[in-house]
Amino acid sequence: MIRKSNAFYGMNCRLSVFFKATLWLGLFTPLTLFAQQDASKAKKADSIDKVNQLKEVQIRTLKISRRQTSSTPLQILSGEELQKLNSLSVADAVRYFSGVQLKDYGGLGGLKTINVRSMGTNHTAVFYDGVQLGNAQNGQVDLGKFSLDNIEEIELYNGQKSTIFQPAKGFASGSSLYLKSKQPDFSDGRTQKIRAAIKGGSFGLLNPSLLWQSKISNRVYSSLSAEYKNAHGRYKFRSTNGVYDTTQVRTDGDIETMRLELGLNGILPDSSKWRVKLYGYRDNQGLPGAVVANVSNFPQRLWNRNAFLQSSYEKNIGKYSLLATAKYANDYQRYLNPERININGFEENKYHQQEIYLSFVNKLEMTKYWDIVLSADYQWNKLDADLYRFAYPVRNTVLTALATQFKLDRFDIQANLLSTLKYDQTREGPGDPDRNELTPTVMVSWQPFNQKEFRVRSFYKSIFRMPTFNDLYYTYYGFVVLKPEYTKQYDLGFTYLKAYENKLLSQFSVQADLYYNKVRDKIMAVPANNPVRWRMENIGLVEIKGIDVNIQSAWQLGPDLKLNAGISYTYQQAIDADKKSDSYKDQIPYTPWHNGSFLASASYKKLSFNYSYLYTGERYDQTANNINNYVLPWYTHDAALHYHTKFNKKAMRLTAEINNLLNQAYEVVTNFPMPGRHYRFSLTYNY
Repeated sequence: MIRKSNAFYGMNCRLSVFFKATLWLGLFTPLTLFAQQDASKAKKADSIDKVNQLKEVQIRTLKISRRQTSSTPLQILSGEELQKLNSLSVADAVRYFSGVQLKDYGGLGGLKTINVRSMGTNHTAVFYDGVQLGNAQNGQVDLGKFSLDNIEEIELYNGQKSTIFQPAKGFASGSSLYLKSKQPDFSDGRTQKIRAAIKGGSFGLLNPSLLWQSKISNRVYSSLSAEYKNAHGRYKFRSTNGVYDTTQVRTDGDIETMRLELGLNGILPDSSKWRVKLYGYRDNQGLPGAVVANVSNFPQRLWNRNAFLQSSYEKNIGKYSLLATAKYANDYQRYLNPERININGFEENKYHQQEIYLSFVNKLEMTKYWDIVLSADYQWNKLDADLYRFAYPVRNTVLTALATQFKLDRFDIQANLLSTLKYDQTREGPGDPDRNELTPTVMVSWQPFNQKEFRVRSFYKSIFRMPTFNDLYYTYYGFVVLKPEYTKQYDLGFTYLKAYENKLLSQFSVQADLYYNKVRDKIMAVPANNPVRWRMENIGLVEIKGIDVNIQSAWQLGPDLKLNAGISYTYQQAIDADKKSDSYKDQIPYTPWHNGSFLASASYKKLSFNYSYLYTGERYDQTANNINNYVLPWYTHDAALHYHTKFNKKAMRLTAEINNLLNQAYEVVTNFPMPGRHYRFSLTYNY
């Protein structure tokens, strides 16, 4: 039965009035102020290069202060730090952040998702150049798809980014991962820059890439990034049935990907800034299946095509600032499962997602110490699929955030109230009820002593995540009414950073946080009467207590010898707090009590060496904490050697990497074995 609702065209009165008011505030206010701007504020064109040089210096000096003054816990990997890591993708890099669990299903093509402080993957928003990467189908972003080849910086915020001048999307998640692509820098007077790289190694890996940055004019820069990756993905692993061990070969992890990004950055005569990015990605890959006794000889396959066009515009007019963002995304996915056969042959499904996103951020500087921001976002999502009796859902979401900040020399307080309005429309079956939620956040940063090295921070955040299209409308489950998954977060921590001149120890920093999270109405798939047909339900209450510690140090051991070392540690107790549950007070699945990492790098003249160690403690793979569900701890050692030289007076870097140095047999997810010792070699040339 087709459901037709007049609400989709006019919506109900409450949503209609709110939506119109949001658009008027977002559209009319900046246009009115533009009409009043004074053309005399336009900057001279010949000063643009000098301004850009100053901004670049500011970015480099703010790396330390951002981490120090942030009201929410912030971890950063950027520049040389990223280059030195034994990392092929963003997923490999974020493993070194404290409080992070990475679900990795093995190999280059295995799904890789991030879980921060045990709140679940869907509570972490991933932003690419300031705009969120959306997936209304299942709410997850596969970080393995994002190569580090064109990434300049990775930031992880617990809670939210510690600035109020951001889209409403930035306030709407439990934690945020920000990816920043490499930006053109022509402060050295050049107008063209090219960087070519090629990687190869185990699993038949071949991975060439190219980055071309061009200064089109004094006001317009362009960036073109292209990458190809191919690997057969086969690797040996050890399998045991409890009596004897055997060596098998993983054969379903082959992958072929292509990525192309085109970026344009510009500065207008009135000093306003604009940015446009066109992104295209496609792959053809095998899906690594669980290794069990009856593993199939016909691996599942997946084809993806992802494309988006996004743009942003930033303008300052006296005490008023505007940030406008627009995005269109088009995603296609084809899934083939030879293990299941229907009347048409092998099971094959096709999915097509579309997204339209608009955002307007308005900031007004009330006084030197007080700012107010109103952010208004509108998002439209549509999902089509060739599944039997599919709902063909369309979702309209309006996010509005009212935020304020008081900033003094030694005290900073931020607060925001987020309004979320959501409406689903379906062509088949009932749709999810309309949603209207208000969620607050308060963040405080305080310097208790005269010394700026030490700072205390704390935040409270109430947030939720909406059920995804798969949660609500996936045909095998059938439609059910689900509540949003509500989360309350509490955090108290401190940062300390000290720099020393003409000392062996040149810099030392530590940050530590105690936190408590409470997740209510968790959305989970549970068995029904038919073991093949599960249903989605809101069940349980999860309480998470933990501590994150991150220590970094820099040493100047000689005129040409430098050493950097850092350690991160997380303790978490994430228990099922539902008294009606059979697993009451048990640790939730895949949450270790202890995990940590150690990073060390040394550089001497043209050589640099990097070593990393990862440890994940014991955990359970099911809700019941018993011996049958126990998962052993695992750890890995990785090492890399870099040689910097010049060819035709241009910089060149040679790298050799060894991953899983001791050839440890381990599984991040049960029955999905990870590779043993493997190698990677790369050559990078800058022209």
